[in-house]
Amino acid sequence: MSRVSIVIPALNEATNLGRTLRLLKALDPPAHEILVVDGGSADGTAAVARAFGLRVLESPRGRAVQMNLGGEAATGDILCFLHADTLVPDDCVEVMMRTLADPGTACAGFVSLMAGPETTRWGISLHNYLKTYYAPLLFRPRLFFKGLRLLFGDQVIFCRRSQFLECGGFDPKMVILEEADLCLKMVRFGRIRQINRVVHSSDRRVVRWGSFKATAVYMYIGFLWGLGASPAYLKRFYADIR
Repeated sequence: MSRVSIVIPALNEATNLGRTLRLLKALDPPAHEILVVDGGSADGTAAVARAFGLRVLESPRGRAVQMNLGGEAATGDILCFLHADTLVPDDCVEVMMRTLADPGTACAGFVSLMAGPETTRWGISLHNYLKTYYAPLLFRPRLFFKGLRLLFGDQVIFCRRSQFLECGGFDPKMVILEEADLCLKMVRFGRIRQINRVVHSSDRRVVRWGSFKATAVYMYIGFLWGLGASPAYLKRFYADIR
């Protein structure tokens, strides 16, 4: 049986991390291990993780750097990269093991349903679902027909640790869309899939921006990335929200 290591990159996530970890403690079957990789939080994020008995890795700031550190330190066969504000179903470990039992699947992620205490963001969630398909079809059509789909961080990406390390993991120079870049590298091992199960992601960015601006920014960044804009330029439109 495969062992699943869950890697959580975190920066000033003390408010959200506790709820995420309470759900992870209820997984059935349980994860092999849960690693929190802290990027220099100033709000007690690491203390929250340690209160749950978890191993905390200290890392330089940068999600790609933090996830690489977690992937290298993990001891499971499957790596799952989970945002601190994303909630997973209690059978997600079994789902990941079953999905990657297919040798033709290299990497996969869930359908992300964006929601908050006030509402569920159905329109934005639908767009996020569709861009997994239309972005590679528009900008990487040859790879699309070989199985490429573009997954993003709130979709809870998972893959085999051996292949993650073989392809070099996340590009540490990517300050945004590092998960999409990983998909481009992982497709050489097999299909990238968006499986038909849901995870719940925080809508805090939409609350700050509003639905119209958020959708416009997501589309703008996606199209510029497809046309070759640098990650440093794109990051200007995607400031951290805490």
